[in-house]
Amino acid sequence: MLEQRIFDDTKTAFSLKSDSELTRAYYLFKMISLQPLVKVGSVVTNFALNANLPIKRLVKATVFDHFCGGESEKDCTDTIEAMYSKNVHSVLDFSVEGKETEQLFDAALKRVVSIIDFAKDRAGIPFAVFKPTGFGRFEVLRKVTENEKLSDKERAEWKRIQERFHEVCKKAKACDIKLLIDAEESWMQGAVDDLVLEMMQTYNKEKPIVFTTLQCYRWDRLAYLKELHLDGIEKGYHLGVKIVRGAYMEKERARADKHGYASPICKDKPETDAHFNAMLVYIFDNLDDIWAFVGTHNEESNYLAIEIMAQKEIANDDPRVWFGQLYGMSDHISFNLAEAGYNVAKYLPFGPVKDVMPYLIRRAEENTSVAGQTNRELTLIKEEYKRRKHKK
Repeated sequence: MLEQRIFDDTKTAFSLKSDSELTRAYYLFKMISLQPLVKVGSVVTNFALNANLPIKRLVKATVFDHFCGGESEKDCTDTIEAMYSKNVHSVLDFSVEGKETEQLFDAALKRVVSIIDFAKDRAGIPFAVFKPTGFGRFEVLRKVTENEKLSDKERAEWKRIQERFHEVCKKAKACDIKLLIDAEESWMQGAVDDLVLEMMQTYNKEKPIVFTTLQCYRWDRLAYLKELHLDGIEKGYHLGVKIVRGAYMEKERARADKHGYASPICKDKPETDAHFNAMLVYIFDNLDDIWAFVGTHNEESNYLAIEIMAQKEIANDDPRVWFGQLYGMSDHISFNLAEAGYNVAKYLPFGPVKDVMPYLIRRAEENTSVAGQTNRELTLIKEEYKRRKHKK
């Protein structure tokens, strides 16, 4: 492993944070570390916002401002520019979830297209992103995945989903903006995988524009990656692959138990880590065919990627390799990687406060469930407090 543990450099990690912002971050992560408080707070906050109680200003000044760039693309501009001054790029993510009407799916498409237009004219925004369920109903995607018969109405919906995917991918290619397509639950992911494969076959002929997302807590994803690789060689297109560990473990296992099928999820975290790292190695062994977006908050996986790149003499800023973390989290990874010359992009969520609350609640709950993550954030913030105090 590397002689120098670059992620311990808190001066670089928190270079954009004022003392007051650092204090806010400390108390937020302290609160998130208390799991019962997160659950109660989530329920109360949702209720208050839905009942139009006057807490929007409080939410916006605390958890929203820490994890989101603003309510619109324009609101995000200062954050985008500040991060870019440190060589950290942005992935603008319109993080409104849970809406299921054709009108809102069309609105989501229009929004992603507008984000691509916004990105193409600005430095520091090399990627756009969307969730498949932002473009079509979950139930339609599930039925296609499980080969269930569609009604006439559902067939029309499925056609519109396909058209939305093509429209946004065509736009991304025309503007030379890379497009990340997120992964979701396994029981609807098959339809998405097939659709994203079609997009890559169509739009990735010259170079990767469309990036599929592979959740490495699924034990079948390395085999699937190898299938994609062979298909790309055979049909003459480049793969864009984002690898993440995954975000729906409890739901996946509960559904497998309920319906009596084998869980698609690795048995434990060590197996998931080994699977993630094996996929990482495979991608780096085939970098001429596969461009990578390494999406992880795990320090050891990031160190492994750095080590492999050094061994293979892959330049730190090789355009085929990107590292990614979420805004408001793991700044010690993002900013220190960027300082060392690696390509880094932060997911920068935005949207109306009330509509983004499901995303924010999920972020808080995920932080409480990842052993050591929140404590690591708190430890680093305390170290930076000490460094700044000593400097004074």
